[in-house]
Amino acid sequence: MEFFTILLPIFFVFGTGYLVQKIFDFDITNFSKLALYILVPFLVFRTFYEESINFSYVYITIYMLGLCFLIIFTVTLLSKYQHYTEKEKCALILSCAFMNNGNYGTPLVLFLFGTAGLKTAIVLMVLQQLLMSTLGVYYAAKGSDHADGVRAALRSVRNMPMVYGAILGFICNSFNVSIGPLLDGVNLIADAAIPVIMITLGMQLAKIKPLVVDFKKISTAVILKLVAAPIIAALIVWGLPVDSLMKQIMIIMAATPTAANTTMYAIQFQTDPQMVTSATLTTTVLSILTIPCVIYLVS
Repeated sequence: MEFFTILLPIFFVFGTGYLVQKIFDFDITNFSKLALYILVPFLVFRTFYEESINFSYVYITIYMLGLCFLIIFTVTLLSKYQHYTEKEKCALILSCAFMNNGNYGTPLVLFLFGTAGLKTAIVLMVLQQLLMSTLGVYYAAKGSDHADGVRAALRSVRNMPMVYGAILGFICNSFNVSIGPLLDGVNLIADAAIPVIMITLGMQLAKIKPLVVDFKKISTAVILKLVAAPIIAALIVWGLPVDSLMKQIMIIMAATPTAANTTMYAIQFQTDPQMVTSATLTTTVLSILTIPCVIYLVS
């Protein structure tokens, strides 16, 4: 029951965003831009500015790459067995390989572990965004009728403000550059990031309208994303020389639903958007049941 009391406030915020969107039908683009281009970069800057950079970041990177590529490899094998087209395979990769650790995972870790876990969650969020904006865009473009994967991925990375926030924070940290009283302003903006991205996710879910659901593909996406991903993550982190808290966070993050941004990529490149949006909605709803199980097992 304790796990559900942790999830309740998170889904309350998601639900608030969902309800507000249904009533007022806001232009979600503006909310997304506010979070992506202003609030989250400040949150990332503060983390890299205040956090001591150590070798554990290398292990986090190994974990993120290992998890992503193993899931992509698994989807590739399944796609060959099921004789899926390139478009279907790429849509399934978008549905399974990228976790929602920004809108969902980071707030969840904050509720579970407080500020001690938030720093690790933010580093994972930055790396995940990098993966989504490179591999995610690549596979979305690869599955389109006009494939331009590499160029599209490079353009996407150039437009990622949170990466610049991380770089700036890292430089200020490394060279002991003090920003003085400006830190108070940074804190005010950074603290607004998580509530806004949570509400934005609820608003995004309100816009998803699955029409025809391919039960077989959705079931595959759900099993890979909510069941197989945390198991693979546990196997990867088992031998990593990092503390137990970081291992727990890595596994819990892997168990989060399909990343909401993959829906935008699928729509942009027309890579079976119906499949990807359905997977995003389904995994988000079912995570109410699966996330408490994962938390219990890793605790």
